[in-house]
Amino acid sequence: MLKRKQTPEHRRVRESHFWVHVVLIIGSLLMVWPFAWQIIMSLSTNHEIQSVPPSFWPDQMQWHNYVEVFKKIPFLHQLWFSIGITVIRTLGQLVLCSLAGYAFARMKFTGKGLLLGIVLAILMVPSQAYLITQYRIVQGLGLLDSMWGVALPGIFSAFGTFLMRQFFLSLPASLEEAARLDGANPVQIFFKIMLPLAKPALSAVAIATILWSWNDLLWPLIVTTQAKSMPLTVGIATLSGSTATDYSTMMAASTLAMAPVLIAFLVMQRRVIDGLAFSGAKN
Repeated sequence: MLKRKQTPEHRRVRESHFWVHVVLIIGSLLMVWPFAWQIIMSLSTNHEIQSVPPSFWPDQMQWHNYVEVFKKIPFLHQLWFSIGITVIRTLGQLVLCSLAGYAFARMKFTGKGLLLGIVLAILMVPSQAYLITQYRIVQGLGLLDSMWGVALPGIFSAFGTFLMRQFFLSLPASLEEAARLDGANPVQIFFKIMLPLAKPALSAVAIATILWSWNDLLWPLIVTTQAKSMPLTVGIATLSGSTATDYSTMMAASTLAMAPVLIAFLVMQRRVIDGLAFSGAKN
């Protein structure tokens, strides 16, 4: 068979694709390197971690660093505590943000614009600005050093509400009109028609909430003082001493703590990409 002769335009396209792949590969390596370096440090000694120049590979794998994690902190208890907080926050945001997003996108009521403005204004206020108020409320409810005390302030998200609103705005109004003609009420329209179509946006809210909740440090650090009532982020932070820090054990604990959320992201990455793509659409 005769080979088709490539035109100069085709060669330019192939060359541009080649350099695009080169840039993407370099970017991927730069993104993966910190994670790989963390694993290497988790298998090294403190001396190797702090050596100058740095030691890029341990002389002997220190697998016992992972055993030390379970000796120095109640890792499994803190793991389940973190999972519980993340589940409560994620379910809370999925319910509240989807309901609020649908109301702002599809319903007409007095003060709708004002309320939406207040919700969006929350995005501009640093979370540290209302830490004292949140603490006083949680303290008044007697929820200090508890899972609910850590989780409750995070069950609503202005970002999640805005994302769900944008998604519901992108859906055609003819769906609701057809449902009303069939005799469906607003609750039935939301749960049977609109919510099933919002799976990409719900996945985006879920993965964003999981990542944020799993990595949250400041608020749990304020409201928890007992080791067994701390999430993993706070538990790992306690490994840092005032005079010396066991970096090898800290890196091993961080690697173990990263595994659940990494698995969740790998499972949901296609949905979250679809959700972020759809969330920017408007009618």
